[in-house]
Amino acid sequence: MKSRCDLLAPDAPAGTEILQLTEGDLPSSHIYMEAQIFTPDSSRFILHESAHAHGSDKLDPKHRYLVCDLNDHYALHPLTDETGATAPSVSPDGRFVYYFTDQTKPGGGSLTLKRVNIDGSDRVTILTVDAPLPATDYRPSRLYPLSTIRSDGKRIALSCFLGDGQREEQPFGLMIFNLETPAVELVLSGPSWCNIHPQYSRSTDEEHFRDLLIQENHGNTANPAGDIQRLVGGAGADIHVIRDDGRDFRDMPWGRDGNEFCQGHQCWHGQSPWAITSTGTKDPDEQQLIASLPVAASNHRGLAAPDGQRNHLSRSFSQPCFYHFATDNTGRRLVSDTGRQDQGGRIFLAEFGEKPLDPLSSWTCLAHPRSSWDKRAHIHPFLSPDGTRAFFNSDESGVLQTYMIDNL
Repeated sequence: MKSRCDLLAPDAPAGTEILQLTEGDLPSSHIYMEAQIFTPDSSRFILHESAHAHGSDKLDPKHRYLVCDLNDHYALHPLTDETGATAPSVSPDGRFVYYFTDQTKPGGGSLTLKRVNIDGSDRVTILTVDAPLPATDYRPSRLYPLSTIRSDGKRIALSCFLGDGQREEQPFGLMIFNLETPAVELVLSGPSWCNIHPQYSRSTDEEHFRDLLIQENHGNTANPAGDIQRLVGGAGADIHVIRDDGRDFRDMPWGRDGNEFCQGHQCWHGQSPWAITSTGTKDPDEQQLIASLPVAASNHRGLAAPDGQRNHLSRSFSQPCFYHFATDNTGRRLVSDTGRQDQGGRIFLAEFGEKPLDPLSSWTCLAHPRSSWDKRAHIHPFLSPDGTRAFFNSDESGVLQTYMIDNL
């Protein structure tokens, strides 16, 4: 760990500090900002080395997950050493880390769900899937590098490819793992679910805690091995909400009107039933932050879905240009990157209003990460659950590393 206050923005509040958490020749990265990788007391979180901003190579023997202990002088403790470890989630009580080991291939192989204490002790295997998923002929492979855990700690969701490696136009799908039984169930499948980004609601409310935010990509194409050959944006992408039993499919009123499109990142607004997305618009030429509630399914009409509520959160920011963002657990603060490639990016912190339809306010530029904006080195800022620290990636040194903004 070393101080990197040279990356602070001139307008950063007094006392704000930037620390570089990782060093060395291996690229290190925070896990994608929607992942549930923090203990609830904001003291420890998971990151990984020999990795990039969108995941890792499952065959890389150097890839491993680490626990960063913020109360122990930012010490990094190895958590995994298995080749193929992927998709970690920290349990809501902060005691455990669940993750998968990926030994799959299209039409075969195995995936294993494991649990380990947050201190790296008492590693156990929960479930191995080495046969078709129950009530299907599908074998999972090409696992999505992010899992998501329910707020009661009883279910984990993970998406995958379901093809056999031989036939064209094979489906992708969403698996729900019951951590109590244990068991696995396929609740969603089809060729347009190639980039689901599943995210369990953070709510503990009986009405919402089973909800999953999911992304659909109409018109994408993949080869028989599951390699995505065309990942459609613009009119092709829309966002939905579904219960973890596969029922109550709903729409988010975003995009698909010929002017607005979903960029592909979205997250829940804290523990509320509202969700936020980053959109691009042709007129005006902006990248906006839009919050909405789910509405009844209406044939994938996006922004035109009936009864949609929308809040343009970034309307108080002149010419918004936001890409990746996250909120704290209570939904009080939001952090986002912004800027063009030739600017190296900026990181802004903002405050939510008192009412659901208030815009974000108190915009504060915290950092200039000097990122190359290469996809593997995306900034991907996020907040600790208590909102007092922000985290980001940058390859400003020539090697991708992980950073933290302290004393917010």
